[in-house]
Amino acid sequence: MFTSAANVEELIENFRIVGKTTFRYSSFVPRLYNYVKSMGFDTRRILPARAFCSDENQGYPIILLAKHFGTFPFNLGRGGAVVATERLGPYTDHGAAFVVIQASHVGYNPDSNSFGTYKRVHTSDNCQTACCGKLTAVTDWYVEQYRIAQSDVLLERRGDQLCLRIDNGLLRGARQEGLFLNMHRLIKRDEDRNFRPIHTHSTSKSFVASNSLQQELRHLEPELQDGRRMPMGEHLKPDMFFFRRNLDETLLGRDHMESNLIYPMPWIVTSPWPVLTAAQINTQVEFDRTLRTVAHDSRFHGKSLFHISGLNIDVSPQPGEIFPTTKFVPWAAFFRDKEGGHVILEQTELIAQLRQQVKGNPEEIELDTAIRNMAEAKSVKIILPDVE
Repeated sequence: MFTSAANVEELIENFRIVGKTTFRYSSFVPRLYNYVKSMGFDTRRILPARAFCSDENQGYPIILLAKHFGTFPFNLGRGGAVVATERLGPYTDHGAAFVVIQASHVGYNPDSNSFGTYKRVHTSDNCQTACCGKLTAVTDWYVEQYRIAQSDVLLERRGDQLCLRIDNGLLRGARQEGLFLNMHRLIKRDEDRNFRPIHTHSTSKSFVASNSLQQELRHLEPELQDGRRMPMGEHLKPDMFFFRRNLDETLLGRDHMESNLIYPMPWIVTSPWPVLTAAQINTQVEFDRTLRTVAHDSRFHGKSLFHISGLNIDVSPQPGEIFPTTKFVPWAAFFRDKEGGHVILEQTELIAQLRQQVKGNPEEIELDTAIRNMAEAKSVKIILPDVE
């Protein structure tokens, strides 16, 4: 999916999450229902499915899906909102029309206007913990590798040239895992086109910075006078390094999500909110992968399918609130009709279509009434047949 640094940057930039792109779930789900109804879906035959993370704060969207579609959604979600495409067989056997909602999620703390944590109201002290915990667990190792590299690459001046003093640990190319520098981006080659150090120290080596880096960091010259040095810090940009890690690349295997994220990981770890960017990218990658599965799956022949992908933002509950004020940011959608015709809706068009729908749904079910009716229904006696 990712072919270049520019490709990653454009994909991240194209996923807009501010302004009119965001829906409360209480508004999004009825609009979604009315939209697929307008496309000719037989609403009596729709079986929704959700591909969410397993966190308890994803329950409120599930309740709303049940309320508006009249049935509990099929579970197509793995940890971190990876789509369990191996479950499509049972899913397609259970209905005649399908609406799939896939969304990675990220916590939001309105008190600090920060992403990545969520107030756990069921803990004794209402503590803030990682959200999404799966994404945080995946990204933490990379964030730490980047933090170390920011300190292990020093800026210094030698004569009239900007130089980089790089720790030997970052120069060991035989490593199997870790952060690796894009030397051609950082270092000036010698006459033989080699990256040759101009000075060797006990635990590091100094190199002349590339011409492009000299230009970029010219504004730092006053801070590097009199033999002073400074860590590269935030000036170590995502196009200046990459990561390697020994991963199980089996589809839907142990490291599936990490494999989704390792190429764009430099942009994740340099983001102001790494977990937000990771959730955004995972949503984009999973939509691309799932579309290529369902678009050609013969089990959907003669059936309607609408697959929408986006980002769940879990706003921590305020005092007195039971559920989070979950918001949904659509990314893209895929519609396949009974005859096999299909269309992809990009974010701008998808949001416009949803905004055109009314928020009300006269066909929504009253969950309290449905539960009471089931509790009061005549009991069915379970009989075990005699076995000769």
